[in-house]
Amino acid sequence: MKFKVKKSDLNQVQALRLLFLHEANLQFIRNAFHERKWSDLYAFEMDGVRVGYGGISGSERSNRDTIFEFYVLPTYRKYSREFFAELIKKSAAKYIECQTNDKLLHNMLLEFATKIETQAILFSDHRTTDLKPENVEVRLRTATDKIFEHKVEPEGDYVILENDEIVATGGFLTHYNFPYADLYMEVKEDHRRKGYGSYIIQEVKKYCYLAGRVPAARCNVDNIGSRSTLLKAGMMICGYKVSALIKVEG
Repeated sequence: MKFKVKKSDLNQVQALRLLFLHEANLQFIRNAFHERKWSDLYAFEMDGVRVGYGGISGSERSNRDTIFEFYVLPTYRKYSREFFAELIKKSAAKYIECQTNDKLLHNMLLEFATKIETQAILFSDHRTTDLKPENVEVRLRTATDKIFEHKVEPEGDYVILENDEIVATGGFLTHYNFPYADLYMEVKEDHRRKGYGSYIIQEVKKYCYLAGRVPAARCNVDNIGSRSTLLKAGMMICGYKVSALIKVEG
């Protein structure tokens, strides 16, 4: 058997990427890296047949030091370790970043890396909730709405009004692999701890489904408030975003 890992491009591995996304069945949070030219791609060949690929990105856009995507066709998957080791050599990657619900790459990280750090919590939709704080309404944002200053998230397409004052906004982003979308929200600082965050996430989930998208979300691992908000709105933890240092051989 002759293993070969060589530099490639998106067109050459697009069919394999579609299989990867279909098999993984998850929101792949780094999906846009390829279209934005933030990655390098490597094709895997065995005896002249293309059987997988890997994606390399970096903490800086100009760097390519982190393996973040890895796929081998199921019929060749017993050679995953050999392809991964060769990918490390060809790319000179120093780090691995992955989602723990991406099982193949997570397994490679556990075998080839050390100093594992958890960076974010990943959420998928789990159940329907019926939250309804008193004296508030959710509606689509209009051009004349006066939005409070946002410190973390973008101003959303949907707003919560309390006594005609906008106290929270939320929305969903669609630059992820179809059909997934990423939920976000922000509550005005002096109106927090009233349940408005969970309420707008609950309502934005509905609009997300109506747009033909599947809601997903994430938050920093130490953001207890956001985690509680998402869980209360019917989301569930489906994985973690982790990073690690590739072990040096020898």
